[in-house]
Amino acid sequence: MNTEKQFPPGMLPLGKDKFNFHCHEGVDCYMLCCKNVDMFLYPYDIICLKNFLNISSQKFLENYTRVISGVGHPYFPSIMLRLTEDGTNACPFLQKDGCGVYENRPSSCRTYPLERGVDLSPEKSLESDFYCMTNHEYCLGHFEKKTFTVKQWIRNQRLEDYNLMNDLWSEVDTLFSDNPWGGEGSGGPKQQIAFTACYDINNFRLLVAQHDLLHRFRINREQKRNIKEKDSEMLKFAFEWVKNFLGAPSSLIGL
Repeated sequence: MNTEKQFPPGMLPLGKDKFNFHCHEGVDCYMLCCKNVDMFLYPYDIICLKNFLNISSQKFLENYTRVISGVGHPYFPSIMLRLTEDGTNACPFLQKDGCGVYENRPSSCRTYPLERGVDLSPEKSLESDFYCMTNHEYCLGHFEKKTFTVKQWIRNQRLEDYNLMNDLWSEVDTLFSDNPWGGEGSGGPKQQIAFTACYDINNFRLLVAQHDLLHRFRINREQKRNIKEKDSEMLKFAFEWVKNFLGAPSSLIGL
């Protein structure tokens, strides 16, 4: 019996191997990857960006994103970055000298030139996630002398929190793949509430206060304080609340 782990074509994990990469102003392709890019934004990306820009999540969604249906699965919309319409088709945060939101850039930007995959059935003692190298011919950063291992790259790009939050989001997103809305269908009230919880954290915060949701579950005082004060903790609560809302297993226990 062949027990060798199979990965998608072209997605050979790097493992502990080192790779060459360095993006800087001296490479001829500098900032090319910030144009003509189809970039998905995940809930934690939106929180980090809207807080850096000091605007609400609703305003961020209105000004910088587009909602796409039928990508991934047909029962829940995806959020993509809206590129400029000035003929350059560039990231809206791109400035003359580089990224204007660099410290709060989305997880896709941080991960590049790697692509992250998650193994849903990892072998014992092996990591559940793996990283593969992208292959964009225009990118000259691959030919620079600077080297990294995957672990070094994760640490260098401060990816830990993004990976954690994206994994939590993936658990929720998976629930949407089998039409959890029943006869109501996509776009109905239930889906709209779930969309608010996942992507519009400021309005979800208002919903939590209006319906006193934190006091409907067994949540200790410190957790409640953190949820009230930190968007990242509110997002974790939102993910668990959506699971509970859809009747899926959740860490939330009702009173």
